[in-house]
Amino acid sequence: MSAKKQHRTGRRHPLVGVALLVLGLFVTGGAYAATSAGIASAQEDNVPSATLIEDGERLFLANCASCHGTNGEGTEAGPSLIGVGALSVEFQVGTGRMPMAASGPQAEKKPVQFTQPQIDAMGAWVATLAPGPGLPDPRYYAADGDTAKGAELFRINCAMCHNVAGAGGALTEGKWAPAVVGVDPIHVYAAMVTGPQNMPVFSDMNLSPEEKNDIITYIEYVENNPSVGGFSLGSIGPVAEGLFVWIIGLGVLIAITIWLTARAH
Repeated sequence: MSAKKQHRTGRRHPLVGVALLVLGLFVTGGAYAATSAGIASAQEDNVPSATLIEDGERLFLANCASCHGTNGEGTEAGPSLIGVGALSVEFQVGTGRMPMAASGPQAEKKPVQFTQPQIDAMGAWVATLAPGPGLPDPRYYAADGDTAKGAELFRINCAMCHNVAGAGGALTEGKWAPAVVGVDPIHVYAAMVTGPQNMPVFSDMNLSPEEKNDIITYIEYVENNPSVGGFSLGSIGPVAEGLFVWIIGLGVLIAITIWLTARAH
């Protein structure tokens, strides 16, 4: 009898489970609300103002709409900008490639025609057309990553077009891979994310933001360190080196031979 009574005393009350469930819901809901509020606050800090977007629309209509359409929908003269994001605007306009001076196989880098606030305004308006790549956190293009890892990633993913020294190279149909040395780090990052012209897109699944920073770190290293092999001859590979040997080297040997022959007589 005593054991049976003790057994009954050790049982939990049926309402204990309900109380624990309600408590768990309150804790989970509170944590979710706090997290959502933090995210919303961070997003509000990055949301461009209505005035900035209006300024961007005016600039776009005055300078870009003739090719890309009044709503960024694209025309026969220019592609659609719906979904390209503010980062694409930063790259194309921030490097002077847009507006294009003339139609051609590829937009050339040239002096920038807009101020940075104007570029930001146009990017803010284009970003309202549809979701697209936004401006990255500065730490992802700070060039403070792993240089050795960046060199390996660059050789695997970039060197076949841009040359292992980042000097660029020729492509087909009159196109080319531009030099990446001397380029603003944010534009290197933007090119990897947006894939302008013939360049493939390197999403975060292909190259994480940290790996992109490693590549930028390697490019900065190449830019700031002279060629250990001497005169780089443009760093465009064996063609320039062979041409130098044939024209300069062979020419010097012929000149020496003629001089020695003349002295012998």
